[in-house]
Amino acid sequence: MSKRKVAVAVSGASGAIYADVLFKKLLSLSSQIEDVAVLMTDNAKEVWKFELGNTDYNNYGFNFYERNDFMSPIASGSAQYDTLIICPCSGGTLGRIASGISNDLMTRAADVILKERRKLILVLRETPYNLIHINNMKAVTEAGGIICPASPSFYNQPKTIEEVAETVVNRIIDLAGFTNDSFRWGE
Repeated sequence: MSKRKVAVAVSGASGAIYADVLFKKLLSLSSQIEDVAVLMTDNAKEVWKFELGNTDYNNYGFNFYERNDFMSPIASGSAQYDTLIICPCSGGTLGRIASGISNDLMTRAADVILKERRKLILVLRETPYNLIHINNMKAVTEAGGIICPASPSFYNQPKTIEEVAETVVNRIIDLAGFTNDSFRWGE
């Protein structure tokens, strides 16, 4: 299996635990990964500090890019990133992507992934949905993106909040095409 290039963008939506567990999972899959590019909004960093009580996002060793760094590799299809995961994804980010607005690196990277027909996975962290959210999810899906709501499963009987978040992250990893050892229904 050839190694994959993956980009992760973290919006300011609640749910920093999902990004933290995703980062840990990507580290554990390093034998399958050539590069991990990360973009976190300023608000995402504030939400992380508030919800998780730390700044551990600094400790993962991934390549971090600033919100307006249009010279970063994820701003161009020629860099050939296989997948962009936005986790968590706010309703506002979803709306900008659905409307084709590329006003920052996150939305530009999403536009690039869609135009190159690669995998865009939006881990939507909104509830409840209004009709605008639903129509935006429809538009992104029709453009080739994947909506993966941050809706955990419980059939593996998770015991900690990290295990609950991991049920969503394992779905993300599967959708991204990585070989992943996780709970499988019926096994």
